[in-house]
Amino acid sequence: MATAGAKAAALGTMLRAGLPVPEGFVLSTAAEHPADGPISEEQRRDVERAYARMGSPVVAVRSSASSEDSAHESEAGAYESILGVSGMDALLAAIQRCRLSLHSERARASRLTAGAADTTEHPTMAVIVQRMVHAEASGVLFTPATLDGAALIESSWGLGPSVVEGRVVPDRFRIDGDGTFHRRLGSTESRVDVQNGTLVTRAVGETHRSASTLTDEQVARIARLGAEIADLFGGPRDIEWALDGETLWILQARPITAALPMPDRAGKACASDLTGVGGSSGRATGPARVVLGPADFSRVMPGDIIICPSTDPSWTPLLQRAAGVVAERGGMLAHAAIVAREHGIPAVLGVADATTRVTDGATLTIDGHLGTITEE
Repeated sequence: MATAGAKAAALGTMLRAGLPVPEGFVLSTAAEHPADGPISEEQRRDVERAYARMGSPVVAVRSSASSEDSAHESEAGAYESILGVSGMDALLAAIQRCRLSLHSERARASRLTAGAADTTEHPTMAVIVQRMVHAEASGVLFTPATLDGAALIESSWGLGPSVVEGRVVPDRFRIDGDGTFHRRLGSTESRVDVQNGTLVTRAVGETHRSASTLTDEQVARIARLGAEIADLFGGPRDIEWALDGETLWILQARPITAALPMPDRAGKACASDLTGVGGSSGRATGPARVVLGPADFSRVMPGDIIICPSTDPSWTPLLQRAAGVVAERGGMLAHAAIVAREHGIPAVLGVADATTRVTDGATLTIDGHLGTITEE
């Protein structure tokens, strides 16, 4: 793990246990180069040989930083993942981009928030290259925290960014300790796919829009595999998965760093309240700040409650100064919701038209457990 990072080490552990992890290779931290320097000829030859052994397929390039996926801090969404990479030139560029993300403003803010300043920790970056899974559906599973606890799955059509980057309101499934489960369909109007080696976002057809992304049998399969992974690592896991036809693939498994709000304990809100899904427990009162994009970031003051379209990982640094977050899209298992829980910031997600229904500057109270927003 010292030279591959926790993410790559976990994938290796699962591969050795015979679990369904896509084939690939890792460029260790020992192969790092200066941040502003090109990949050396020796490194290029190593990558070319490893890529050729795979058959030069379309691949995903993922970070495995030394400070990422720890038991206390996930740094979820802090670094680059590049999907749909095809050909050597594109692969080398993606590896460089992934490495450079170690020094991005977003990554520095994530580490500083966690108390790990660059000047003392000197984080390093390994890079994972894996065969791309062309998923019909994908998402995240949180395995139970206790023996009799519930597992939670969020899913959407297409590739994982729809769920992990909070682009949609995902379908949600809670699997109780006795094996029964509860289904809540979301609003999965778009999907991300790879077409001709390029990542594209397209609309979901009407038939799929109103259908569950997972069958009962698929929910049960994902939960069973999650239990096997949790047993392998000796504790609950945050697992990213993808379904390609009938094949279930595991893309990542990391420790769960903060407890989820219980989605079955939502209380009744007043008729005038806005409601959504509680994504991070706690209550906060403060002025609403409508944030539609990066141009609005400078308007966020300490103690503001961010009202935004989605919990995009690139917005994570804003959580350092916000009292809470409300998003029109996203689920409990999205990267930014995980970060909100890690830092004790309440979050309410899936609040339709929140950016137009909430007045900028209005005093709000949000409850990240019940999923309610009340204007004072």
